[in-house]
Amino acid sequence: MRARQWMVVAIVLGCCYAMVCAAAGAAAWTTLTREPTTAELERAANAEVARRWQVWPAGRIFPARLPYTVRRDKTEYASRLGIAAEGNCQNTVDPEIASVLSRHGCRAVLRATYADQLQGIVVTVGVAAFPDAWRADRAYRELPKTPVADRSSGVRPALRAVSFPGTASARFLDAARQDRTSDRGGPYVMLTTAGHSDGRPAAAITKRLPGNPYAFAAQLADAVVRPLSTRAVPDCSSREWRC
Repeated sequence: MRARQWMVVAIVLGCCYAMVCAAAGAAAWTTLTREPTTAELERAANAEVARRWQVWPAGRIFPARLPYTVRRDKTEYASRLGIAAEGNCQNTVDPEIASVLSRHGCRAVLRATYADQLQGIVVTVGVAAFPDAWRADRAYRELPKTPVADRSSGVRPALRAVSFPGTASARFLDAARQDRTSDRGGPYVMLTTAGHSDGRPAAAITKRLPGNPYAFAAQLADAVVRPLSTRAVPDCSSREWRC
């Protein structure tokens, strides 16, 4: 081929490369500036919920006061007595529960203790965080359903009690655990353990107490997990989201 023909070929190839680069740049710009898909918004919402246990302030996860309903739909308020330091999934619960939580990828357990309005009953509320709702659900379904018959060390297996000196929970130790509950919301498994503020051991309770004084514990857990697990629809115009 002559020099002029080679020049024509080079010009044609150069134009082709320029067109390919322009098309690739246009595609990249379209990808970067397009609106997120529904599936992407769903994934972002789920990821945000799963990170709340890490990014939300402890006081937002465990509010200072939580409402609960007693007989005749009367509303009372439980007061927060203290928030424990973040714990791992082994030393915050009894071994039978720890094995289940660990098997399904539990990341941490957050705990706080509340007292009812009369400060006669105290409840430790625990939030076990998981990577996603599917694993949390599997763990919740595998939790031991029947308490151990020997009540000398409190009702178990259960969440371990957290006491705070100088409060109504000062005497609330594991041996005083009288009741337990479990539930799930999103990627979180909720555990509670309740007992009397005077620290009486479970073995001292020989008859079922009238009115189930520990019933409000499940309501406290629900009040904690509801905002924690409610998904927020990503808003790309808000400073809280980066789309």
